[in-house]
Amino acid sequence: MRLNLHLLRMFRVVVEQQSFSRAAAVLCVSQPAVSKGIRELESQLDLPLIDRGSGVAGGARGIVLTDSGRALYEHARGIFAMERVALEDIRDRVELRRGRLRVGASTTVAAYCLSDAVSRFTRRHPQIEFELKVGNTDGISRLIQDGQIDVAFVEGQVDIAGVVATPWRQDPLQIVAAADAPLARAPRAAALSAEPWLVREPGSGTRQAAEALLSALGVSPALRIEIGSNEAIAQAVACGAGIAVLPAVVVADLVAIGRVRVLKVPGPAQSVRPLYRLELNNRPRTPALTAFLQQIASV
Repeated sequence: MRLNLHLLRMFRVVVEQQSFSRAAAVLCVSQPAVSKGIRELESQLDLPLIDRGSGVAGGARGIVLTDSGRALYEHARGIFAMERVALEDIRDRVELRRGRLRVGASTTVAAYCLSDAVSRFTRRHPQIEFELKVGNTDGISRLIQDGQIDVAFVEGQVDIAGVVATPWRQDPLQIVAAADAPLARAPRAAALSAEPWLVREPGSGTRQAAEALLSALGVSPALRIEIGSNEAIAQAVACGAGIAVLPAVVVADLVAIGRVRVLKVPGPAQSVRPLYRLELNNRPRTPALTAFLQQIASV
């Protein structure tokens, strides 16, 4: 047995209007179409819904329901009340009065590229539940692949089935050392291998870019010191712990106050890498995500 919702809606309107003719006017159909629809519903359910005895159906006493009709009407009220709630919820989401947005970002991107857009978006749409997950490129890529976030912004190359990686922005990288380090005064490519290199953990986009730059320079560090934060690496460089490849935005303040110096090494000592936006292939964008991406584009 199946319940035809079109006919059920017609039945509900008939009961609430207490008239076939008034129901027809509300539904914008003819009265015979309404009468036919109610009979068809009764036939499908194999139950009488309206008491037509003594000519009372639609008469002075209005619509008289059978016990089965009264029970079905209560069910109909519940079904169409849920429909109204669903429509109101969807309308609120479309108009950004309700919803949830989950964004993922690698650490550098979260700290230096998204903060302004996040601030503007959350002020403009305070009723949207917003979540920003931060991690290295590999970790964030897994979250987008698993559907745990709606969009991601990362530093490294990503090649994951079902995930679309779109170039988003350019991120300059620099080789830096403490301002008072001997190497900072007269950097030579041949001497770089002898220095301690401060690097991010495997899976980091900065680590990936640093290894590519060192390979292009022909540098094979004798010692790598792994630190899980670009900011921590920058401070360690300033204290003379070693040299590093870091995003220019991370070391800009330290360079400005003279604690860190950018090494002018012959060759590609400064590299520009693309940042990527990640989305699941064929996953429709929600209104909240569309608004957030528009906010990023305007920053």
